[in-house]
Amino acid sequence: MDDKVSIHVLGLSYSQLQSGAYALILAEDAGPRRIPVIIGAAEAQSIAVALEGIHTPRPLTHDLFVSFAHAFGVKLREVYIYRFEDGIFSSELTFSDGERTVCLDARTSDAISIALRTHTPIFTSEEILEKAGFIIDEEELRRDSDDNGDDGLDDDVISYSDRNDYLADPDPEKFTIEELERTLSKLIDNEDYEEAERISEILKRKKKLRDGGE
Repeated sequence: MDDKVSIHVLGLSYSQLQSGAYALILAEDAGPRRIPVIIGAAEAQSIAVALEGIHTPRPLTHDLFVSFAHAFGVKLREVYIYRFEDGIFSSELTFSDGERTVCLDARTSDAISIALRTHTPIFTSEEILEKAGFIIDEEELRRDSDDNGDDGLDDDVISYSDRNDYLADPDPEKFTIEELERTLSKLIDNEDYEEAERISEILKRKKKLRDGGE
């Protein structure tokens, strides 16, 4: 379609509207507009792993999908977010094996997860950007970036380089004490008490080692 607009993943942000959910922030490549897509914690984890380039001990579902496609010589050509209706985004994946081209409907979170793993371009329409997007003032964004020494994102956004969130690193044993404390606090806020207990034990052990085993 002629109105396709190239976009990319800017980061993940904790949703202020829905408990336990995240906002996937998509950004217009050549403009100031941003699109927030509300996704669940599991989907956010998969996307965070892809953003950070982390290799998990065993393949996640989206990793398996990509491996399957590669094994049969199928390449993902593009992801297109083509509809926004009742607060829900609809996407399609365009695959090709060199001879045939097939478009498959998909959840936007799944489409983005696969696109990140295959370095595939992502597009949406001008209509969706007008309907669901919001504008960030570029001058303000540059000023915030200069003042804060970061990318101008809010503090609660998980960007490509932010590794201080338990979603972005599958091995808490590698966390610093400060990272463990932040992770523990987030887990308690999310009422994930089982994982919080595990993190608490790691934190106690590391503090004991730091204090000389006393």
